[in-house]
Amino acid sequence: MRHVDFSPLYRSTVGFDRLFSLLDSMGQPEQSSPAYPPYNIERRSENEYRISMAVAGFGEDDLEIEAKQHALLVKGNQAKPDESETEMLFRGIAARNFERRFQLADHVEVRDAHLKNGLLHIDLVREIPEAMKARKIAIGGADEKAKQIEAKAEKKK
Repeated sequence: MRHVDFSPLYRSTVGFDRLFSLLDSMGQPEQSSPAYPPYNIERRSENEYRISMAVAGFGEDDLEIEAKQHALLVKGNQAKPDESETEMLFRGIAARNFERRFQLADHVEVRDAHLKNGLLHIDLVREIPEAMKARKIAIGGADEKAKQIEAKAEKKK
């Protein structure tokens, strides 16, 4: 895959560093991204999302969720069971620690997280501030402006 050099754009733009870093990292193969645990990302409505992770064998005390600067980090640290008393004949359930990172878009926040039936559900919501939402601007006619000027002129007299 070709590598695109964004350094000329860094010199002529302000505030797009994060965007260029994301684009740059997308072109590189993810060598350190494990496939465990499996997860789904679903869109529940226009501004609501859910990440569901299969974390069989993990309890609420074994999981840690942290949202920080456009990133969501989910960690699973499971204490090793005492195997000195038992002999494991077959191990099909993964009992390994994990760390999974998700990049969050601007204004996406974690609303809730809960563990049910071996699935960790993390609910996300995108809340755009009022100042950034589209708004309609009324178009005033030339007559209104002329009336305002005439009213100001009459007040001065």
